[in-house]
Amino acid sequence: MSVTRKHFIRLILVILTFISVNISAKAQADKIEGLWYNDIKSAKIQITKESNGKFYGKVVWLKEPLKNGKPKVDELNADEKLRTRPRLGLQVLTDFVKDGDNKYTDGKIYDPNNGKTYSCNITYKGKALAIRGYIGISLFGRTTTWTRVE
Repeated sequence: MSVTRKHFIRLILVILTFISVNISAKAQADKIEGLWYNDIKSAKIQITKESNGKFYGKVVWLKEPLKNGKPKVDELNADEKLRTRPRLGLQVLTDFVKDGDNKYTDGKIYDPNNGKTYSCNITYKGKALAIRGYIGISLFGRTTTWTRVE
């Protein structure tokens, strides 16, 4: 076997290994992980599963990132110390636990538009997430739909 042919075979094996590792890594990702538009498409939220096994989401894009020529901040937060933190990069989903095939429960959602945090459940519906924020029990809440960024 010639040296060139050996190098070619090695290259093919390296490429196939790389592809199979990528495919298996994607197969291990949970269905809600990824990039989602909020209900009015004014923000994109990146949902990830952290090492503690829980799911979190942070704002990674804003349609209008500036207010009066400066980056938008969390100005309505109840905690005055947090009012200067930027909205871009803001964690809005915390501590969700997978509960069955399509449900994620026991989490919290922060709404920077009013500065309030709510209990929250998420239901995966294909290319959409039903986000149910509530106070006390889920009966007293509101559901919005987020769509996957293509």
